[in-house]
Amino acid sequence: MAKTLRSPFETLSDIATKSSKLAVGLPAQDEAVELWNGIGFSIGGTQFVAGMGTVSELLPVPKYTPVPGVRPWVLGISNVRGRLIPIIDLGRFFGFSRAATRTRDKRILVVEQDELLNGFVVDAVQGMQYFSAESFIGDYKTSVDTSLGAYVKGAYVKGNIEWLEFDTLTLINDENFLDVALR
Repeated sequence: MAKTLRSPFETLSDIATKSSKLAVGLPAQDEAVELWNGIGFSIGGTQFVAGMGTVSELLPVPKYTPVPGVRPWVLGISNVRGRLIPIIDLGRFFGFSRAATRTRDKRILVVEQDELLNGFVVDAVQGMQYFSAESFIGDYKTSVDTSLGAYVKGAYVKGNIEWLEFDTLTLINDENFLDVALR
């Protein structure tokens, strides 16, 4: 039996046909989901999240020295690694009733702008939270207390929990926040 000679082109064409019949498809490409992340915390039973770039440090509530002649939400001043930090009770500032949270569960969110530091006392910290950027609701003001409205950019929804995005920079630049002296 004589073998017929094929041209190199026919041989390559035959290999290409067999390869495409036996080839396994590429894995399906999932669309990348854009994520937003921040530090989750609670005040008065309300869940908040502050953008990662706005909180420079988390601390347990340090010992602090009360300062006379200031509003009740200014708890005092603390020396943390050689830097003086005012300790501000956010719950009191916003008029929340005193939380039943134990002092050892409370935390300080340290917010730094230029050389100024602020230590915000919150009831609890839930750590880093990740949200789909698509879950952001920008015009979210329905259940936000009016005293908080100016400091809430919107909300992220994860599971059945709505996390209000807290704007720390708006707070530390607000005249009501900066006016700490009793009259």
